[in-house]
This record gives sequence, structure tokens and C-alpha cells, in this order.
Amino acid sequence: MTKKVAILISGGGSNMEALVHSMTGDHPARPVLVLSNDPAAGGLAKAAGLGVPTAVVDHRAYAKDRPAFEAALHAVLLDARPDIICLAGFMRILGADFIGQWEGRILNIHPSLLPKYRGLHTHARALQAGDAHHGCTVHDVTAALDDGPVLGQAVMPVLPGDTPDTLAARLLPLEHALYPAVLRRFAAGDRRPVMLGG
Repeated sequence: MTKKVAILISGGGSNMEALVHSMTGDHPARPVLVLSNDPAAGGLAKAAGLGVPTAVVDHRAYAKDRPAFEAALHAVLLDARPDIICLAGFMRILGADFIGQWEGRILNIHPSLLPKYRGLHTHARALQAGDAHHGCTVHDVTAALDDGPVLGQAVMPVLPGDTPDTLAARLLPLEHALYPAVLRRFAAGDRRPVMLGG
């Protein structure tokens, strides 16, 4: 049975585009919704152009009431009835109650080789640490920030003269390869990690 996928974004949605483009042919999943917390997110127009329904739950309308924001998110998701939720540049931290309602069905991509560098500024932190390799991770989302079982990683070398910007630019194509590969495997019921690069 084909799995239904909702993708949550906050910005331009390049990882969302990679996921949507991958879900064709014999892929075991199809996109049913792209949902953003920001009505100005560029990815919404891209998703609409790809024929995927879109929705917005503007976090600013909820001030500092995260439970109310998450309840609104949950209601929109219930209407779409996804089997899998992919966080793709979704820049809001989700609480334990929300995650608990979708436990085992939420994936996230993070720009570091977890468990290294949870949170923000991962490229700068990898350079400051003198790491020889950097990369990205797709993981099963749990209530702990950027935690949960690793479902895939893509690894690349850190080059002499790299900056946070050059690392981010070189990492993006790896993200666009890794996330669809993990989603395909996950949607087929296979949780073995996908490993790219080295």
C-alpha cells in the first residue's frame, strides 16, 4: 500500500523538492501535503507548482503558545492523514506531546554527522573543531533535539580553505541525495541506515 507523506518546511524547500521529485514510479510513497509555519516560505509556491497541496500554520499567530501552535499543526496533518512526516528545513522545535502523537513516523534531516553538533551553526562548529569530515544525517525524530535513531548519513571531506558557506553549498546536493534514499527505504518498512560517501 502506498504511503502518504507530509513535508514540513520553513523556507525555500530545496529538500522538499528533492523528496517530491523522488516520489514517482515504483516509489512506495506519494506526497499529500507541504505544510509551512511561514506564509512567505518560498517552498510553498514550489510545492503548488509540483501539484502538491499546501497549507500554512503561521507560528506568529500563536505568540508564545507552542501547545496551541502544535495543536493547529496536528489538526491540519490529521486532515491529510499522512503515514510519514518529513521535516525538511522546518525551523520550529516540536514538543514531546506533538512528537508522541506521531512517534515513529517523523523523519528529519540535520546538517551534521549526528550525534555531533546538534542544534544550529553546524558547519562553523565542524570547522572550529578541525574535523576532517562533515556531512548530514536523516534520523527518526524523538522528543530530544536532533536525537533519535540514525536512518542515514552522507559524508564528505572538509577541504583546506572551507568556510561555513562552502561547506553548506557542497553539502546540499548530498542532502538532496540522502533524504530521498532514506524515505524510499523507510516507506518500504526498512529502517536500515543508508550510508553515502565516505
